[in-house]
Amino acid sequence: MLRSRRMRELSPEADPLRLGCGWGVEDLDKPWVLIETTYGESMPGSAHLAELADHIRDGVMEAGGAAARYHCTDMCDGIAQGTDAMCYSLPSREILAMVVEMHATAGHFDGMVLCSSCDKSIPAHLIAMARANIPSLILPGGVMDMGPGRMTLERVGTIHSELRRGRIGRDLYEFLREHSCPSFGACAFMGTACTMQSMAEALGLALPATALIPAHHLALRRAARKAGRTVMRLIEKGIKPSDILNKASLENALRVHAAISGSTNALLHLPALAGELGIELSLDDVQRINDSTPYIANVRPAGEHPTSLLWFAGGIARVMWEIREILNLDAMTVTGKTVGENLKELEESGFFERMPKYLENFGLKLRDIIRSPDDPLSKEGGIAILKGNIAPKGAVVKRSAVAPEMRRFVGRARVFDGQREALEAIFSGTIEPGDVIVIRYEGPKGSGMPEQFYVTEAIASDPVLNRSVALVTDGRFSGASRGPCIGHVSPEAAERGPIAAVEEGDMILIDIPKGKLELVGTKDGELSPEAADRLIRDRLAKLPPFEPKYDRGLMGLYVRLATSASEGGGLSIRKG
Repeated sequence: MLRSRRMRELSPEADPLRLGCGWGVEDLDKPWVLIETTYGESMPGSAHLAELADHIRDGVMEAGGAAARYHCTDMCDGIAQGTDAMCYSLPSREILAMVVEMHATAGHFDGMVLCSSCDKSIPAHLIAMARANIPSLILPGGVMDMGPGRMTLERVGTIHSELRRGRIGRDLYEFLREHSCPSFGACAFMGTACTMQSMAEALGLALPATALIPAHHLALRRAARKAGRTVMRLIEKGIKPSDILNKASLENALRVHAAISGSTNALLHLPALAGELGIELSLDDVQRINDSTPYIANVRPAGEHPTSLLWFAGGIARVMWEIREILNLDAMTVTGKTVGENLKELEESGFFERMPKYLENFGLKLRDIIRSPDDPLSKEGGIAILKGNIAPKGAVVKRSAVAPEMRRFVGRARVFDGQREALEAIFSGTIEPGDVIVIRYEGPKGSGMPEQFYVTEAIASDPVLNRSVALVTDGRFSGASRGPCIGHVSPEAAERGPIAAVEEGDMILIDIPKGKLELVGTKDGELSPEAADRLIRDRLAKLPPFEPKYDRGLMGLYVRLATSASEGGGLSIRKG
């Protein structure tokens, strides 16, 4: 019996209330489908989703279901960037997941289609799917167009830094900034939004070739309608997220993440999803998979092209086809077929052959966008995990965006308890080649783990600093970040992690090839490993108790209950 029918027997008021929403009597005995989007005028990635919800509803109705459209919008990291509002970003993932959980359960739904586009909404919806565990799939909301000169939003930070340094005029700055978001959709670079759309498909929770569709394209509307029909098949067959999500599917996602040099934020979201499932997904797994996966997607910020062109090359499906020999091809997906079966169908249909014809419009070929594994951008994936006496539980760096001379680096610590002071130090010229900027108390318990985007962009946009200055933080980065930026340092300073013991003038070793992040000396000279460990212990013992930045509301709740970055930065409710 359908779940909706069981619940209706227990709740005689359910039927008249559904009728009061505009349903017909004939709809009551059909499977009930929740269509939940993050529609709202919150950001370009969400402003068009109500239209997609209509197409999803049409697909559900065509297949004999009854649909209810719900909306709970998200926040825009770009709008919040550089302000205290950014502290709400990671906590917003938890709220959005709880809202879907509430709607799916309280509405007695038999299945659901979730539709979102951006940084926290896609991972929230993935977590909600695992938590609700009813037949469901996700429709990624697509990617925006590029602006003039192939301008994309992540370059606004660059041109802002160039304006402050007097390298461009205000008129050009204003023109490029005003045209950097020329349409609906997620920002057109492999930031967290596009990365998580890609992860949804790689996990098998979105239909093949539906991640990263240009938001203006009719293909996205057709995909929405197909998603509505597909959820009805999932209900009929009883296929749930628990039948799809497992260690094999998570490893597929990590493989794709490595191949596209995805955002470091995925290394918060995938462990959080794994934790929801009770599956261990460690940073050691991340390192192992990145070391054995070629980086092949030539898209920004690590590569050359906007992600709006990636779908024209065949999208994430083509990336998966290229690395199919190292994927778990037997993993189940929302099509009711395996990853291998889906890829074979796309090949036999001519999809991979036809799609690159779009690239001819831009004077490009397939291999300009997606390289062959035999001729990759790099033989290893984009991410490296660092450990050492500063980060015993690990830290994350996007090594594909680090200049070769910065992959092993010893520098002088310049310590800041927050990002604003660090940014001003960069622009005032007090940060010099050979410095390691240390920004702390920006982890989940410290301040909600805001992104440090403007600091990273101020470093990356300076040709001297980009090759001579590093950043180490217990905060996180925007998916747009470039350069020698090491984040997610765990344990964080607010938990008395070793990063709290670093002092001005200490010598910091960064060794990406060997996976090391260590304090190796003070301003008085080099230390042995044993002496460095003693120094850190002594300094930590003298620190006063940490006083939370927030003590009420959403942020007060989050900083009290947040897990570490190495565990995904979720809420430790189940731990009591």
